[in-house]
Amino acid sequence: MSGHNEAYGALATRFQRIGVMGDVLGLLQWDQATLMPQGSADGRAEQMATLGVLRHEMLTAPEMADLLAAAAVDDPWESANVARMRHMQAHASAVPSDLVAAQTKAAAGCEMRWRTARQENDFLGLLPSFREVLRLAREIAVVKGEALGLSPYDALLDSYEPAARSAQIDPIFADLRDFLPDFLAEVLQYQASLVEPVAPKGPFSQAKQQAVAHRLMAVLGFDFDKGRLDVSAHPFCGGASDDVRITTRYHEDGFLPGLMGVLHETGHALYEAGLPAAWRYQPVGAALGMAMHESQSLIVEMQACRTEQFVGFVAPILAEVFGDDAAWEPGNLHKFYSWVKPDFIRVDADEVTYPAHVILRTRLEQALIGGDLDLGDLPGAWNDGMKELLGITPPNDGLGCLQDIHWPGGDWGYFPTYTLGAMAAAQLFAAAKDAVPEILPGIGRGDFAPMIGWLRANVHSHGSRLSADELLVQATGRSLDPGAFQAHLKDRYLP
Repeated sequence: MSGHNEAYGALATRFQRIGVMGDVLGLLQWDQATLMPQGSADGRAEQMATLGVLRHEMLTAPEMADLLAAAAVDDPWESANVARMRHMQAHASAVPSDLVAAQTKAAAGCEMRWRTARQENDFLGLLPSFREVLRLAREIAVVKGEALGLSPYDALLDSYEPAARSAQIDPIFADLRDFLPDFLAEVLQYQASLVEPVAPKGPFSQAKQQAVAHRLMAVLGFDFDKGRLDVSAHPFCGGASDDVRITTRYHEDGFLPGLMGVLHETGHALYEAGLPAAWRYQPVGAALGMAMHESQSLIVEMQACRTEQFVGFVAPILAEVFGDDAAWEPGNLHKFYSWVKPDFIRVDADEVTYPAHVILRTRLEQALIGGDLDLGDLPGAWNDGMKELLGITPPNDGLGCLQDIHWPGGDWGYFPTYTLGAMAAAQLFAAAKDAVPEILPGIGRGDFAPMIGWLRANVHSHGSRLSADELLVQATGRSLDPGAFQAHLKDRYLP
């Protein structure tokens, strides 16, 4: 760091402590999702609420605003750091500590109840605690919106994707919603002219799936000395700096969901591992919003690991682990791997239908936060939306509105970042392949170094120094271009 004034030095010290506390919360959340006994839920909620309030009080201390006003820096990294500090402090200052505590405790308790409710398709059993989480989310949305000059929903969205606004996202999603039905019909019509792929025969033991997962994580460059893979009800990437914890869930009747979950979360983990170490625990050293984070998981899962090159590499590994089966032949496996079929579960969805899942959730959470949809009516609205967008109706709420952890866990305003990330991933991967022709041949050999090297240089190492738009322009030559995603889908799924 360059020379700076006393106020900036005091801020850097405070935010380092805030960052470390965030790491502690990340490890508590990981433990809650993986190993913690069910009966410990109330105690864990109290622990997380206490730490959340302490972190919040550090951000909102009376002297913080004065220090931010007095900070004088001329280094680009430090200037960006101060801007990110101001963004964090503005969000925190809008919400009183008692509301932070109530929200953290309610979300932790509701998340634990959600696990049972999802398994038992028991929406009504979850509803009382779910209503409390939504009530608090609305309250936070309103107070943040008033303080930041934003609509309530945009105030929540800004927490996950700074500067993103519904006014920009809604037209992008509307265009995608117009594009998808006809494109999906065209893809399904084309697939009908093909011989359907043969599904590899199970069962696929969890131990063998985990062995494949560890092997592919190592190929991608995951550092097992600074991270680990576990099982949870919903796949995620969490943990702490230099201790990245990822999870997946396995199904013994199918290997694909567990494998795709691992590849997706490894993409997140590689981004976290590649962030600038010199700025660790400073806001500028953190990931650049959740859309860019999702772009990094989707570059791995969807862009790179659904190519013919990757399938050619992974097919013999799968045959070696799971046993000889003609279905592991690369041509058949690639077809199976990229076969489009509308289904109920978002995290298992193919690349063509996935955006419809996100569009539905965005529309519903906007209505729930805005008060235009009562939470008790969510199952019906969900099923109607699935029928409209994908032509299918979930047979129960476990395959419908209870499938995602986000809302019960208090994450409102997050869903749009998935499809924004998919668009950015298509644009970044195209630029990477143009810049480094060795990327696809490398993937075919199990060598991801050319691709990860390009991402390290053009995305990971910048942390939050640039805005999302500035980073995309610098890396690809243009701002976010939804057309790049549509072109990618046409190229991959139509002849």
